[in-house]
Amino acid sequence: MQTDSKTGNSVLLFPEGVLELNETAHEILSRCDGRTVSEIIQALAEEYNVDLEMLATDVRETLADLQRRKLIELAELT
Repeated sequence: MQTDSKTGNSVLLFPEGVLELNETAHEILSRCDGRTVSEIIQALAEEYNVDLEMLATDVRETLADLQRRKLIELAELT
């Protein structure tokens, strides 16, 4: 994950190209540092003071989509 020098937007680089990340995906991926999915959800819920269940769905869907596209690899989607 990097910041595009021309646009300032967050991007995910992969061998075949570049994926521009929306703010939500950036916030999720920036926390993929060894934390579990549950820990990421909890941290985001606390930081943004949002409904935990709705956030959990969004986080899991985002990670599952990126994993299906083979852009990230998860040990376990919990």
